[in-house]
Amino acid sequence: MINPNETGKSWRTHRREATVQLYLSGAHGDAAELVGTRIAGFPLALNLLADTDWIDPEELAAAAAAVVQVDQGSPTSVMRFQKLAAATKTRLIAAAYEPPLAFVRSLIRAGAHDVVPLPLEITDLEASLAPIRDEFAKQDQTSRIGTAKVVSVIKSMGGVGATALLTQLGIRFAQSEAKMGREACLIDLDVQFGDAAFQLGLKPSLSLVDLTEAGARLDGELLRATTAEHRSGLKLVASPPSMIPLESLTSEQVIEIVELAKREFGTVFLDLPSNWTNWSLSLLAQSDLVLLVSELRVASLHRARRQLELIRSQELEELDLRIVINRFEKGLLRTVRPSDVRSALGKDISYTIANDHPLMRSAIDQGLSIAEIKRKSAIGKDIAELDEGVAAALGLRR
Repeated sequence: MINPNETGKSWRTHRREATVQLYLSGAHGDAAELVGTRIAGFPLALNLLADTDWIDPEELAAAAAAVVQVDQGSPTSVMRFQKLAAATKTRLIAAAYEPPLAFVRSLIRAGAHDVVPLPLEITDLEASLAPIRDEFAKQDQTSRIGTAKVVSVIKSMGGVGATALLTQLGIRFAQSEAKMGREACLIDLDVQFGDAAFQLGLKPSLSLVDLTEAGARLDGELLRATTAEHRSGLKLVASPPSMIPLESLTSEQVIEIVELAKREFGTVFLDLPSNWTNWSLSLLAQSDLVLLVSELRVASLHRARRQLELIRSQELEELDLRIVINRFEKGLLRTVRPSDVRSALGKDISYTIANDHPLMRSAIDQGLSIAEIKRKSAIGKDIAELDEGVAAALGLRR
């Protein structure tokens, strides 16, 4: 379901691109020609405002850097820069007219990444942004060649047991990763009906909302303090204890949290809500692997087909998407054959998970893995195969 407050034009996948924000009192020098251009590979955005007007740190959350004009002769302007530097993690470049060396040093001590003279010249800005560009490129390369991966789990419809399956997969995956000295994290993004914490037997005191409200304070330490840890080693960022509107989250917020979780934990599983909104589609677009959980029933497969049609309409066919049939029973093949699934979805079934409701319920009630309840079982074997398949798809060596 698309958020009714978002039009067809506004509802698009958000692929995060860091910008450079310019906060100047006037477009003098080269500044007037910078709008809509790129410097050091970053797109620029010009904001005209007095050099004493407050800048909301939240506006800088997605920026690679911000160029902020500072008036040496105005204590209010200098104070604004100092307070902004203390409130944001985004790199600040101070811009001032003929700044003396003592003033430059004071701005650097206040938190400026660099100081450039006004009127703004393209060559000065290029030189100031080049180190930031190189740092971003290094981080991106590390993310791509490392083990940082995102696995999104979506469901054909509510009630197919996707969260129960994901928590059991998460437990198994975390145990396997721990043997290799790696970690795994599950983020419950079903902010209205999420119950991954309950199914893992956890009672976290903090949740996703605490991360979205952190603003500039969000860092790896806060993320780890917010997670609850299952005995398997799986880290969990729980959904809010009370329902919140889907549209209360933004793409920038959730993408920043997921990117931070990738750096901290490596593999991140996302339990996405049934109803689509801009931020959930954005996360899907940036996933390394997508598991679509369905049942081998006509109604569930029909909904799965609609999900796939939506994904194709957003030009996301390149996603590595696998079909997982949950609660599978061989008797169901009498009415729905694998060839019917291929015909309906345009994809083959990648994994089947045996139907064993009593065993799954017992594991959920105790917050344990299925293997701890019963060492050998059909459903346990299927989840183990799913774990191995996910690891192989992500290129993880075990």
